[in-house]
Amino acid sequence: MNHFDTISGFTQAIGLKLPEHPLFCISHGTKFTCTGANDVEFTADFYIIGFKKLESGSVLYGKTKYDHDSGKMSFIKPHQKVAFKNIRLEEDCFMIIVHEDFFAGNILHHEIKKYSFFEYDVNEALHLSPSEEETIWNIALTMEKEYHNNTDDFSKAIILSHLSTLLKYAQRSYKRQFINREELTGATFTKFNNILSSYFQDRENTDFGLPTVNYMAENLHVSSRYLTDLLKQETGKTALELIHLYLISEAKNLLKEGKMNIAEISISLGFENATYFSRLFKKEVGISPNIFREQQLN
Repeated sequence: MNHFDTISGFTQAIGLKLPEHPLFCISHGTKFTCTGANDVEFTADFYIIGFKKLESGSVLYGKTKYDHDSGKMSFIKPHQKVAFKNIRLEEDCFMIIVHEDFFAGNILHHEIKKYSFFEYDVNEALHLSPSEEETIWNIALTMEKEYHNNTDDFSKAIILSHLSTLLKYAQRSYKRQFINREELTGATFTKFNNILSSYFQDRENTDFGLPTVNYMAENLHVSSRYLTDLLKQETGKTALELIHLYLISEAKNLLKEGKMNIAEISISLGFENATYFSRLFKKEVGISPNIFREQQLN
């Protein structure tokens, strides 16, 4: 199974043009084929939002077939297992790809995690009424226009503002579509991520330190070994790796905000000391938190 940490690597693999921005890409076309996507199984470090109708082929999200029969919009979040099988698209379609690092320092870093349609639980593509479809397309085309503009200090904020609006409209449409729908059993990764989010939102890390694999397993009522096996099968990563990815994502956001120093950030996340935090950050990101913050603030 492939893992894509760059958008350019992913677009090249599925036969799309290389992105103009390393952390964001939007493209649209009429009846195009993802030539490299005949059989691609992957996880990635980015969100994928698609507006498309499949002429042939299938998309697997986790272990479940993503149902496109009655809908057109699909939503995929980072670190989840996806498989494209012989994809051919019909009608006019667009794809938005956003690396999770693109949200650092922006309110969407937190907000996007609240949208349930990115989770495994929801495996139906979103059906849109004609007026909803027109609204979504207008937002996407406006976003694409800004994407192709000359980059300046306002470009990122404007793109994220449009993306936030698009997600809010999608949320409204989903609530309409699934208002009478029975809840599906969530995948392990969905439940795992929800427990992690609650742990930090309830500030348990302040009292008990970093969440452990044993803690996560106990809350999911499975053994730690079984939990790791399940997550490895679903995401390609172990429970500990997923905890580290969550921590690094939160750390990047705090570093981007620039309100706390390294020691304060390490304490706020539950690390015993700043040295351990810095060592883990450098291992996962490739540079120290100090250098990352300087690059972002400059």
